[in-house]
Amino acid sequence: MTRTRAEQREATRRALVAVGRRLFAARGYAAVGLAEIVREAGVTKGALYHHFDGKAALFRAVLEEVQQEVAARVAAEADAEGDPWDQLKAGCAAFVRAAAAPDVQRIMLIDGPAVLGWNEWRAIDEATSARHLGEALTALAEAGTIPPRPVAPLTRLLSGAMNEAVLWLAQPQARPGDLDDTLAALSRLLDGLKVRT
Repeated sequence: MTRTRAEQREATRRALVAVGRRLFAARGYAAVGLAEIVREAGVTKGALYHHFDGKAALFRAVLEEVQQEVAARVAAEADAEGDPWDQLKAGCAAFVRAAAAPDVQRIMLIDGPAVLGWNEWRAIDEATSARHLGEALTALAEAGTIPPRPVAPLTRLLSGAMNEAVLWLAQPQARPGDLDDTLAALSRLLDGLKVRT
């Protein structure tokens, strides 16, 4: 069965993103060249430039894919809980666990801001993780579960704390129990937000 041109173009794009993701995760953005990407994807440089205007654009597509996967995992784990408070806690823990994977750390938190710049990286983060966190906190504030203060600063503080924790977990001196300790500390931090009845 022959593929249509649209199917061939999409297959080429998927191959470039998959190869780029594997190489960027393994060695980092700076250590990967376009020639290596196209060779391993089995395409020409012209095919790459048909889909992306360069290595940074390919990296952006990889980062968006990683962000969407992390967001989907967070949503799935949060949605498995019935109570909105438990959804927040499950979603935050899911984010830390997902982002603690070395390939996700490298692409999403280390190379992402460095390659795309802080503002572009923040825009991508806002469209996925931070937006979901803000929505969850807004719903909890409206329900009286947390104090009805502005949610935007709290969203940034929690998002920054979780990103920083994951970067700390990526350090060479991290120990096997550090992820569990981080999740326990995050749980205590979140519990401190809850209105006591």
